Amino acid sequence: MEHDFLPICRADMERRGIVQFDFVYVIGDAYVDHPSFGHAIISRLLEAHGYTVGIISQPDWKEKSSIAIYGEPRLAFLISGGNMDSMVNHYSVSKRKREKDAFTPGGVMGKRPDYAAIVYGNLIRQTYKKTPILLGGVEASLRRLAHYDYWSNKIKRSILLDSGADILMYGMGEHSILALAEALDSGLAAEDITFVDGTVYRTRKKEDIYDAVFLPDFETVKKDKASYARSFYLQYCNTDPFSGKRLAEEYPNQVFVVQNPPAKPLSQQEMDDIYALPYMRSYHPSYEASGGVPAISEVKFSLTSSRGCFGGCNFCALTFHQGRIVQSRSHGSMVEEAKILINDKEFKGYIHDVGGPTANFRFPACEKQLAKGVCIHRQCLFPEPCRHLKADHKDYLSLLQKLRKLPGVKKVFIRSGIRFDYLLADSSRTFLKELCQYHVSGQLKVAPEHISDQVLACMGKPKAAVYHRFVREYEAMNKKLGRKQYLVPYLMSSHPGSALQEAVKLAEFLRDLGCMPEQVQDFYPTPSTISTCMYYTGVDPRTMQPVYVARNPHEKAMQRALIQYRDPKNYELVKEALIKAGRRDLIGFDKKCLIKPRKKGTGGNHAKLSNRKQ
Repeated sequence: MEHDFLPICRADMERRGIVQFDFVYVIGDAYVDHPSFGHAIISRLLEAHGYTVGIISQPDWKEKSSIAIYGEPRLAFLISGGNMDSMVNHYSVSKRKREKDAFTPGGVMGKRPDYAAIVYGNLIRQTYKKTPILLGGVEASLRRLAHYDYWSNKIKRSILLDSGADILMYGMGEHSILALAEALDSGLAAEDITFVDGTVYRTRKKEDIYDAVFLPDFETVKKDKASYARSFYLQYCNTDPFSGKRLAEEYPNQVFVVQNPPAKPLSQQEMDDIYALPYMRSYHPSYEASGGVPAISEVKFSLTSSRGCFGGCNFCALTFHQGRIVQSRSHGSMVEEAKILINDKEFKGYIHDVGGPTANFRFPACEKQLAKGVCIHRQCLFPEPCRHLKADHKDYLSLLQKLRKLPGVKKVFIRSGIRFDYLLADSSRTFLKELCQYHVSGQLKVAPEHISDQVLACMGKPKAAVYHRFVREYEAMNKKLGRKQYLVPYLMSSHPGSALQEAVKLAEFLRDLGCMPEQVQDFYPTPSTISTCMYYTGVDPRTMQPVYVARNPHEKAMQRALIQYRDPKNYELVKEALIKAGRRDLIGFDKKCLIKPRKKGTGGNHAKLSNRKQ
């Protein structure tokens, strides 16, 4: 049969002559057969190993029959809530419903439920009482043990328990899914598969849990924030595939949730093989009438060169999901995929991105990581680059040069973000030169996040002086090359550690810079990050020292408004914030002031004047 999308309906199944699928994969996203989508990788990997897979995309969770269109699978149901946690997908940080869902045909909101993985699991259990259910994806991975849930503002149980699933896969699941498939295919019952790395299972038999570190029990962490902080940090310290220990967490009625050590990282050959699978590289054609799936536009002409990140930002969940050990693809694999892009009829000559979580990370941070793992209580770049760090861009440069030379390629951009502190740690400035010369189109987006060293320490980011140094070097390089290119800084308001005084410092920085950012990210407490733990507990779990947290919505609005202080609609919030911070000196007509005084009865004119570049 000619290569095609996997079956998405009963008619597809019958056309292929399949009587019973090995796996039925229930996903919260639209079906997009592209390697940027986790469900595409897992389904194609299973197919490559001889298993049949049927896709049920965005089933109607109010209708039990929607989960039974293929009947019972031979081995298991698979569940993924989607490429994003369903709650992040649905709600802004202010807990307002978003208007669009980029992972749904036509961008329509409301095609998946809140807490999608839990709802899908229970929907399956209503019809198939004994069929194994394997849970995976970001939503499952970051909620695998007791976790703080921002939207309900409480500690929730492991999603394994609430979903009714038998086994949870966390992290990047290629090794785990193949091991589970082999075990199920051999006739093992799901409850007996307790030995696969990168999985979480439940048991009532404490005596069968061996070589495990027992976390504080669920009832304790639910009641005591300090216990939760300690538990979270224990989890954080056991995310490495080489040094990570088995973890166990007790729930009422003598139920134990056991997390096995993380799966080992993929070899370069395994990475190459995964990206060489026969993806259709687009959304299913049945979505065309609805306008397609918006998320494909961001990745269709981009190349993933690596996974994993040793950057260690505290507000990022990558440590919990992909891990700190960087894994990369070979140049040959990247070039072959680039040729596929070039032959696409919609390709205009521009490769939009070559990167990963951090574009300029191509290999592990140091020699020891692939043999002994990462350092448990030390970061590679924070507070300063480790003396063992290998800061070298030669391989990445070589890759970019090969891609630039391909016939049909006009420009190769880098959009997934670079770590400027890692760039500066490299003794050579060849990468900076070629970045400015070939891979920037007028503006380079970077993420200093804040300008207060106190806040940056809570974020796990380098000191402000490092960013200032990068700005100077970037500007000097562009001047040397005769180019007018600018930096667009990504900034975050209301991160733990930031009070109004720190927010004012950030506003002053922007004043001196002479710009007002169009995009500001208010800190979002998403599951399983150090910053979210700080937000909930009020302490840094690494040190158990108190951390200031802005939780009041009005204070958060003031912090955000300060970053965009030039916007007339923010005037009153900015004025209130400056007064509360004891900074009335910044209200006046001096060029150092953020806003001008308003006379009673006046409105827009003064505001418009204050919005001019000073």
